[in-house]
Amino acid sequence: MIEKYKQFITQFPDIFSLAHVPLQEVLRQWQGLGYNRRAVALKNIARIVVEQFQGRLPSSAEVLMTLPGIGRATASAIATFAFNAPSVFIETNIRTVFIHFFFQDKHNVKDCEILPFVEKTLDTSNPRRWYYALMDYGVMLKKLYPDLGKRSGHYKKQTPFKGSNRQVRGMILKALTAATDASEKELIQTLYMSAEQIRKNLIQLEKEGFIKRTGKRFSIV
Repeated sequence: MIEKYKQFITQFPDIFSLAHVPLQEVLRQWQGLGYNRRAVALKNIARIVVEQFQGRLPSSAEVLMTLPGIGRATASAIATFAFNAPSVFIETNIRTVFIHFFFQDKHNVKDCEILPFVEKTLDTSNPRRWYYALMDYGVMLKKLYPDLGKRSGHYKKQTPFKGSNRQVRGMILKALTAATDASEKELIQTLYMSAEQIRKNLIQLEKEGFIKRTGKRFSIV
């Protein structure tokens, strides 16, 4: 993952390079870095920041929330880590720390219960360092207490990846980033997946704006 990340930022070292490159190339370089929808959102964010903010990422969490794919927690995290602004947010490892110390005998703990504790303990002088420490500590706690995360009200067991729609979507996009375009029949023959799965995910990917259909052929938008 680290090597993939280094490769990605080497290919796109700034917002301008990411904004101006075709989506197909972004998805090609994104392979192995997570959900493809995040790559699409990142590409769209770069375009908006270049067009509306002269290539400078906004430091305000409220403004960041207006960008595609960025919710309150992500906006606050960006404000903290990019600008060292004292914003309140929760991610999985931070959640683990607070559940361990403040909700020792409770299950189904909601984030709305944890947030007041995060706010009260926040190091406003250097929030970036504070959150880094919390996240590292949370990683350690998970190793010591593997079931700790299950006490969160937001815990969901990860569904198997193999054979899932997530896998099929990824395979389709990977195939289309490696070629100019392809037909449904060609994708079925190449990916060795059921025609029904391929067809269903092609329709969904088109609806979500990942791909476009020209006649009987599909390509990255």
